[in-house]
Amino acid sequence: MFFSLFLHPHTREEKRREKEETQQHNTTPHPPYKKEQKTKLRLSPLIEQIVFKVILNQKNTRSVAALLGLSTSYFTGLGVPQLPFLWSDLGIFPKKKNGKKRIRVYMDGCFDLMHYGHANALRQAKALGDELVVGVVSDEEIVANKGPPVLSMEERLALVSGLKWVDEVIANAPYEITEKFMNTLFNEHKIDYIIHGDDPCLLPDGTDAYALAKKAGRYKQIKRTEGVSSTDIVGRILSYVRVPEVSQDHNGSLCGEPHKESQSKGSHVSQFLPTSRRIVQFSNGKGPAPNARVVYIDGAFDLFHAGHVEILKSARQLGDFLLVGIHTDQIVSEHRGNPHPIMHLHERSLSVLACRYVDEVIIGAPWEVTTDMITTFNISLVVHGTMAESNPLLTGENDPYKVPKSMGIFRLLESPKNITTSSVAQRIMANHEAFLKRNAKKAESEKKYYAQKKYVSGD
Repeated sequence: MFFSLFLHPHTREEKRREKEETQQHNTTPHPPYKKEQKTKLRLSPLIEQIVFKVILNQKNTRSVAALLGLSTSYFTGLGVPQLPFLWSDLGIFPKKKNGKKRIRVYMDGCFDLMHYGHANALRQAKALGDELVVGVVSDEEIVANKGPPVLSMEERLALVSGLKWVDEVIANAPYEITEKFMNTLFNEHKIDYIIHGDDPCLLPDGTDAYALAKKAGRYKQIKRTEGVSSTDIVGRILSYVRVPEVSQDHNGSLCGEPHKESQSKGSHVSQFLPTSRRIVQFSNGKGPAPNARVVYIDGAFDLFHAGHVEILKSARQLGDFLLVGIHTDQIVSEHRGNPHPIMHLHERSLSVLACRYVDEVIIGAPWEVTTDMITTFNISLVVHGTMAESNPLLTGENDPYKVPKSMGIFRLLESPKNITTSSVAQRIMANHEAFLKRNAKKAESEKKYYAQKKYVSGD
């Protein structure tokens, strides 16, 4: 038998003895019945290694038994502990690689006046790889290519780093993907692909900022988010507040009337089309564990800025699950006055949901935190920041945190940054002419984009 060539010498001797015993058994009267003891076959070391390797890989034992001329029941007594060595040390079988290579993708941007469109772009970029590296364009490059930025580099870095899809951030990235910077991305940062939206990104001379990446075959495109841009948000602020009528109260709130000429044109009404699918894409999709410490914080979160990121981070550190209440447009307008809110409810909700420190949001939260609300969401702690905006004309309003205070579960958090929505808007109004000029230039390019816009699948 072919298999016998591979048997250990001692095994062949055992087979001979077994044959003699069988012959003797056939000529001798049968003793009282005893349960038959299985004869264990002893394999040569090489075959033993192969058998165990196949078993470890969970192959079909029948095919192995057929190859070796054995019954499948033979393998029931085999166990990995019989081997005094590890398979990886044998040198006979190659080691398995630890998974496939992780794909690293790069996307850059100015990320000035961070909004849900930026967040959605980075969400899509992350879906094209395993690790997302984001370049934040320097102040100097923004001035040279687009005009003055509203937010500082520090503020823009805080906003980008605070997004749940971002793994690494590169500060002071160039606006154009030059050959030198592209090689740095490929060689030092191990980037596989460079990502950008379907809207054109042109340099002052009219050339494509991503031309080299496309030529190298390392470029991928995503779908631009409909209905929002930094230019649009700046336009809303410029159209809603006229310079002579802008004032600021002790809380930093803007007090002014909408610019009638701009408002009548309707050019800065939000074009965002909220869908349930978009909310699902931004959501973590998980609720708190049964015994989780749920922390609740509420607010307008208008013009989502670095101050919002830092206060949400501080709140999240106080528990296991952070629930954020987003007030309705009507509530924000009543308690802050015109022209708030600049961003409407669904826009603000998506910006908050994109933050890595947020687990869940209440879209349209009530002004007062009630007992029923605390019970429904199993809230353990209610917090509020020290930096807050209010309408100076509104007096005698009730304390929205009266219930949690009476229950001993309220805490006032020191706001890490003294930034407010109104202070950000004031920066734009302080450079009114410069931003009007910047927006006029950008508005033309956006008008051209929407005129030539075609359907892009996938988002």
